[in-house]
Amino acid sequence: MKQFLFITDLDYTLVGDDDAMAKLNQQLELHRQQHGTKIVYSTGRSPFLYQKLAAEKTLLAPDILVCSVGTEIYINGSQDPDARWSDKLSQAWDRNLVKTISANFTELKPQPESEQRDFKVSYFLDEKIAGKIVPELERALLEQGLDIQVIYSGGQDVDILPRHANKGMAMTFVRQHLEIDVAKTVACGDSGNDIALFANRKEKGIIVGNAKQELLDWHKANPNQNRYLATAKFASGIAEGLQHFGFLE
Repeated sequence: MKQFLFITDLDYTLVGDDDAMAKLNQQLELHRQQHGTKIVYSTGRSPFLYQKLAAEKTLLAPDILVCSVGTEIYINGSQDPDARWSDKLSQAWDRNLVKTISANFTELKPQPESEQRDFKVSYFLDEKIAGKIVPELERALLEQGLDIQVIYSGGQDVDILPRHANKGMAMTFVRQHLEIDVAKTVACGDSGNDIALFANRKEKGIIVGNAKQELLDWHKANPNQNRYLATAKFASGIAEGLQHFGFLE
């Protein structure tokens, strides 16, 4: 067994079945101690909501924490986001203009202040109208010359981010920082904001068995031999995928 880079979403991916997570945590921590495997959490949560979850659940301390849908990267327990990543995202990003244009869409309900970050503007949006509103919102933002992307996930969350910021691009940055080969990297997820971890990637991907329909539909439409759809749910699904790819016995 050799070192690998393990990247996982938290809610409804690693977190969801406490017993299964405890078992997987034990395997991962042993692998980290024996082989230097790196553990990275990539979550849509802000640092505030991540700390809230960490107080409620027994999570391993990550080597790197990626928060706010890939817009903030915290290395080795640092309280400050990585400046190199922040500098990269600041180009062609105008947060105030994003908010001004988005305010024209009355269907969007702002998420709590803790979830409004330097490189992320977030709203709640009813799933029934998301198919109509999200493309209109994206078009309105792009027409103003903003270099952005709009991500809809979980059947309710709208995140507006710089175009170069998402979980996939953050994964590339982290992998290069740690100097771990693409073939020794695996990412796990369950919802729409995890598509960036899997889209046109050479890294291995694990979709847990309880994944949201938005991700399952995308997975079916975009087959890739590097990606595995587990039958088991939550952490058990991750363990199933890690065994499938030979990262864990």
